[in-house]
Amino acid sequence: MHAFRSQTCAELNKSHVGQNVRLSGWVHRVRDHGGLLFIDLRDHYGMTQVMADPDSPVFAEIEKVRSEWCIRIDGEVKARDESLINSKIPTGEIEVFIRDIEVLGAAKELPLMVFGEQEYPEETRLRYRYLDLRREAMQRNMTLRSDVVASMRRRMWDKQFREYQTPIITASSPEGARDFLVPSRQHPGKFYALPQAPQQFKQLIMVSGFDKYFQIAPCFRDEDPRADRSPTDFYQLDLEMSFVEQQDIFDTIQPVLTGVFEEFGGGRKVDQEWPQISYRDAALWYGSDKPDLRNPIKMQVVSEHFAGSGFAIFAKLLEQEGTEVRAIPAPKGGSRKFCDRMNVFAQKEGLPGMGYIFWREKTADAVAQELGISVKEAQAKLKSGEVKGGMEAAGPLAKNIGPERTEAIRQQLGLNVGDAAFFLGGKPKAFETVAGKARNVIGEELGLTDKTRFAFAWIVDFPIYEQDEETGKIDFEHNPFSMPQGGMEALLGNPLDVLGYQYDLACNGFELVSGAIRNHRPEIMFKAFEIAGYGKEEVEKRFGGMVNAFQYGAPPHGGCAAGIDRIVMLLADEANIREVIMFPMNQRAEDLMMDAPSDPTSDQLMDLGLRVIPQEQ
Repeated sequence: MHAFRSQTCAELNKSHVGQNVRLSGWVHRVRDHGGLLFIDLRDHYGMTQVMADPDSPVFAEIEKVRSEWCIRIDGEVKARDESLINSKIPTGEIEVFIRDIEVLGAAKELPLMVFGEQEYPEETRLRYRYLDLRREAMQRNMTLRSDVVASMRRRMWDKQFREYQTPIITASSPEGARDFLVPSRQHPGKFYALPQAPQQFKQLIMVSGFDKYFQIAPCFRDEDPRADRSPTDFYQLDLEMSFVEQQDIFDTIQPVLTGVFEEFGGGRKVDQEWPQISYRDAALWYGSDKPDLRNPIKMQVVSEHFAGSGFAIFAKLLEQEGTEVRAIPAPKGGSRKFCDRMNVFAQKEGLPGMGYIFWREKTADAVAQELGISVKEAQAKLKSGEVKGGMEAAGPLAKNIGPERTEAIRQQLGLNVGDAAFFLGGKPKAFETVAGKARNVIGEELGLTDKTRFAFAWIVDFPIYEQDEETGKIDFEHNPFSMPQGGMEALLGNPLDVLGYQYDLACNGFELVSGAIRNHRPEIMFKAFEIAGYGKEEVEKRFGGMVNAFQYGAPPHGGCAAGIDRIVMLLADEANIREVIMFPMNQRAEDLMMDAPSDPTSDQLMDLGLRVIPQEQ
């Protein structure tokens, strides 16, 4: 018999009754039933109930074991009584009577329990991650992650892609985040960098004549953490293709991701139609370049209804250049209580509040005023049906702008009795983020967001440049390596009108994919950087390897990268990315388990020719 097991803890069933078996695993829990000891023995694959009574030759040893001890047992498989069968687990029809036991690894008192799903502080969970990972939910998440990666690889190979690896130690490259620098011992005072992405290398692979490339690539960025972003490293499905247009990239990655979400989405609907929405429309309609399309709310510009109106705040605002008023429709949100709640939300986001209008059945007071009769008479006429009440707009804004303007707003937004609309005004960039958050909150609170589906959208036509309002300086707003739509001719016009062949894929409010058709023409690249204030010498210094390569017959090429951590987070229905990363850092970019980052030794610093300068607190 094998030294540790003849079967796993998920394999035994009624067909094994009477057999002698050997199992190894962890003591999930111990139950003492008055002289009968029952142990739920757990390994990665499942659970088996093992038991002993005083007749067992090792009963005294079994009495000593505690939760999370690692043990090996030998014993005989027995059938459970019909009334004791556990139909929830595959091994629920049998149990194993223990005849021998070996403690493979005893456990100290546990800082967190593996049995059950108790909540523990994140600091405790990360410090003792090896215990946290034994929990059922974490085992499930990590298995899911592994299976998703394997599925991605199979699907890419099926599309005739080959996997190539790119360097981990490389040159520093400005790609939107801070680099992690690595000092060189052999070249004192010089530094390598960990790659923020394989961006330049995958483009060089295309220049080298490899038509299709993919990689499950580790990426390293020194970023501030968020619930959906690791502060140090992450993995992506990275791909690049030669002789392609934007639509070719979409047609390649869509079936891969659709298949993964259908395979691992737990039966949730996966949208087959992925609309292409311009960056500017996404900002207008959703207040975000990663919109959640499960929420049907679309914001609209309603400036014309407030220009010159009695609502002085918006009317005066609209006299300033570059300002507008946008409405967030709220179907079924037509109550003062809900409107007040959203007003509080806006105040928590740093705004004075949000204007609102809601539509309701006309009150007796309104009918009385309209017909010049008493409220009592109006009530009687409404009750008898002699007068039909109709609807009225309510709220402070409605009173200020009057019935004609409120009716025009209602018709534009397609709203009715019981609905509401919220309003934000100013320069769009100043309020779009809050508007997007408000849209999400309204969708959630009113039950409009469909939680049973994965809704995808391509965000396209990103502007390449932006202008600093104070200095007037032009700089890159998005990926500087994107091919400008219109090529060199576009760069000779107004830089703020130049759009790039750049795209993101949004799903349920998260950015899952980012990519571009690359700028592979040196003359266009130099011009693009010149507009942003980077001279030819600086471009050659920063991106010398790629610029040189592009002068030797570079093919048109493009690609994208899909964030594996976020994809698994969505599939696992987790709100925090750390729940799907095996050994994540905490929010301060610390590894509490391995005590990193740590102080270097004097010898290490001397080897590297470095010294640490204490920072003032």
